[in-house]
Amino acid sequence: MIILIMGPPGVGKGTQAQQLCRQFNIAHLSTGDILREQVKQQTPLGVQAKAKMDAGALVPDELIINMMLERLAQCPAGALLDGFPRTQEQAKALTDAGVKIDAVIDLDADDAVIVDRLSGRLVHPASGRSYHVKFSPPKSAGVDDVSGEPLIQREDDNEKTVSARLAVYREQTAPLKMYYQQSAEAGDTDYIAVDGEQRMDSITQNLISHLQSQA
Repeated sequence: MIILIMGPPGVGKGTQAQQLCRQFNIAHLSTGDILREQVKQQTPLGVQAKAKMDAGALVPDELIINMMLERLAQCPAGALLDGFPRTQEQAKALTDAGVKIDAVIDLDADDAVIVDRLSGRLVHPASGRSYHVKFSPPKSAGVDDVSGEPLIQREDDNEKTVSARLAVYREQTAPLKMYYQQSAEAGDTDYIAVDGEQRMDSITQNLISHLQSQA
């Protein structure tokens, strides 16, 4: 089973990806993680990618696609794609390479809800543990529950930056959504639109039930 999960920053993709990968025993493939792994291991693709990054250039689609195809070949039980494809062109390249996406999960929420979520997020830099001033506050204001060390707000989690990131996401992914909606209409994939404003555990259970019924 190959699943694609898409959604704006802060909508809960990471939470759902973790639960779905555990439930279906499939790999979690994140573009960023794969890129860092390839560069660290100095694979031929990683060396090419590092040369581009060191020159201040974007890593070309062709390299990213080849990395993903190479990694997918190592996942016989299937995988959940997170952060890839990002564009219609990348999606077409996957299709052309013979990769069948069994289900596309489109997790979304109103921009105002996402801004509220992200602008209140606090992070413990050393561990990555995260909190929220409103929804999941630390036991003591401003400090990590485990270490007692100070929590920070990431620079890109302020309201202005979050709003700008959302605008970019909406613009960039509109053609990608259309591509997979048309693919679903043709019977080539299962397109699942999910209201990301629901409880995370409810979303997880509904997705698991739906995917099991389609398997």
